[in-house]
Amino acid sequence: MHPIIFQRFGEICSARNAGGAVLEIGAVPSEDTLICLPCLQTAREKVGINLDGPHQFRDFTIRKGNANAMLCFADESFNTILCNSTLEHDLFFWKTLAEIRRVAKDGALVVIGVPGYAKLELDRTKDRWERIPVLKHLVRRSLGWLTASTLTLQVHPFPNDYYRFSAEAVEAVFFEDFDDVQIETVMVPPRIIGSGIWRRGLRT
Repeated sequence: MHPIIFQRFGEICSARNAGGAVLEIGAVPSEDTLICLPCLQTAREKVGINLDGPHQFRDFTIRKGNANAMLCFADESFNTILCNSTLEHDLFFWKTLAEIRRVAKDGALVVIGVPGYAKLELDRTKDRWERIPVLKHLVRRSLGWLTASTLTLQVHPFPNDYYRFSAEAVEAVFFEDFDDVQIETVMVPPRIIGSGIWRRGLRT
């Protein structure tokens, strides 16, 4: 995990009072897995789940399992659920999102990070230049091909790589029916990090 991502998750978790029973989806037995965040040192319980398991590392266990059906966890088990750089490798990521909702306690903090795409600074510059009549045609002819694309994280199969997500998708799909949703884009190529509070009473 990139240190900037690890740090940003830590800042979000600190600011949003992460703790209690903590689950990391896609946890690995490494110092830079999210369960090792300094702000979670006093968490009551820490557990991970990964297709590659089981593992014992430091003060937590990583269970072997598929996040599409986390049968090892009861309903409403966790106060904090973390997931980073996992859903792009999850062919049925919407099943994992449903499972996150199932195992989250009412009021649980959920933080999810994924590789994404976002409007480039060059594209915003092009929009400004096109407002100048004499430059409009020239900009469209010479920069149109470049501004029709966007940067995203390279393909990284573990073992497969299926998706990239927009900030709008993270907000509307990942955090549908959540309260106090916050979405941010960090780094280049962009990573989208969303966080929200799961309120069972908000479900419609």
